[in-house]
Order: sequence, then C-alpha cells, then structure tokens
Amino acid sequence: MYTLAREKKLAVLAALLEGNSVRSTERMTGVHRDTVCRLLVETGEHCAGVLDARVRDVRARYVQADEIWCFVGKKDRHRRPDDPPEVGDQWVFVAMDEETKLVASFVVGKRNQANTLALLSDLRERLRRGWRFQLTTDGFRYYEGGVQDTFDFNEVDYAQLIKVYGKAPDKPGNERYSPGEVIEVISRVLDGNPDPARICTSHVERQNLTMRMQMRRFTRLTNGFSKKLRNLKAAVALHFAWYNFVRVHSSLRITPAMAAGLTDHVWSMGELLGI
Repeated sequence: MYTLAREKKLAVLAALLEGNSVRSTERMTGVHRDTVCRLLVETGEHCAGVLDARVRDVRARYVQADEIWCFVGKKDRHRRPDDPPEVGDQWVFVAMDEETKLVASFVVGKRNQANTLALLSDLRERLRRGWRFQLTTDGFRYYEGGVQDTFDFNEVDYAQLIKVYGKAPDKPGNERYSPGEVIEVISRVLDGNPDPARICTSHVERQNLTMRMQMRRFTRLTNGFSKKLRNLKAAVALHFAWYNFVRVHSSLRITPAMAAGLTDHVWSMGELLGI
C-alpha cells in the first residue's frame, strides 16, 4: 500500500487535471508514476461515485450529446486477434446542458448501440422525472432508435445536426490529420417540436476541446495515450467531477453545478475528494 500526504495528493491530481502526462507529473511532484496511476484510479472511482450521487434531478432545457475519440494501447488498425478487448479505439459519449454547461451524463466505451443506449438511459435518470427537454445529437445511427426506446413521446423534442464534410484542405504535411471542410449542415427533426434556433452541438463540441486540452491522454500525436481502460475511465470521471464542481466556467463565472442548482458554492479539490 502507498501513503501520500494530503498536499502531495492534491499536487499530483492538479498536475493531471491541467493536462500533464503521468511521467511529467512524476517529474514535477517526485511521486513515482505507478503511485500516480494508483492514485488516479482510486480518485477517479471516488469521483464517479460523487457524480452518480450528486448529479440528479437536473432541469436541463437544452441538451447536446456527442462522442469524442481516443484509444487504449493502440489504434484499431493496429489491433491483433489476440489483443484484449479493451485495446483499441474507445469513445467518450457526453451529454451536456447547453445553458449551465453541466455534463449531466457520460459513458466510456466502444462506439456502438449498447453504449449509445447506456448514455441515453443514464441521462434520463439524471433529469427531473417528467421534465421535457430538447436534445440535439450528431447523425450517429444508433441515436434515433435509442431516443425512441428510452424516452416517452412527451419527454423530449429531438433533432439531429448532421455535418457533411468535403475534401481535407490541401496543405503539405497535414494530409492525414487535417479535418475535411464542412460543406453542408443538415438539421433533422425526429421527435416533438424542437426550437430550430437551438438545434446545435457547438457547446458540447467545445467541451470536447476542453477534454483534449485538460487530459493528456486525449492529446493527439503524443505517447501520453491510455495504456489501460480502467485508467481512462478514472481520468474521465475525475475530469468531469472537477469540471462540474470545482472549475469556475469562464463565461458563467460560477461552476456548472452551481448554475444547475446542484450546489451553492465552488467546491475545493479537498471537498471533492473528501480529504
């Protein structure tokens, strides 16, 4: 077993939350990388419990859902038949309240029907019972059926925002990594009567950028990627607990949890971790 002083724990977690890798955190704090990873898992599992208990009865009017890609160990195209199932591409499904910026629900796993349904089912449990809201997702094929299977007809106004991409910009050296240009954006109303002006995924996409900036394992073209799925899940839970309850949002001037009425003050890291 390992024992770290409270101040050392907070220093390690602060370094991870500010986008440092495990090895750079080791160099900055003097804590061995194995201990850093153990602390991350322990803290992440605690934060998952905090989110499960505290993010309840949410009154979100406009929810946006999206997925962000990462990988464990190696990318799918390099997988071998004998690799463990957790190795390869992984996705974080995120559902966020547009107005309060609260991340109400998230799921880490493969980009498939099961995890799409898991996100939608968890989102329903987080929202106030009987609360009607507007949901916007991208065009991932499992969302439409998942929304119909999860929500009653009088619970959700649902639309998809589908972006059509063209050829990637012709810039030497950027051929593999430059995204294609958006040549068309299509709005599809699928259930209820959503407000056309609120059919948008820009806010949750901006949250995806925050994830890439604040968690080193999401940064592209580095060797800081996740080596274990358990570590990835712990890092994501830690990030969202910190994002919802501790980090003051620049545009709100308060935390998302305060804006959503889940707490009346900015939490410290010590309060979040119970130390």
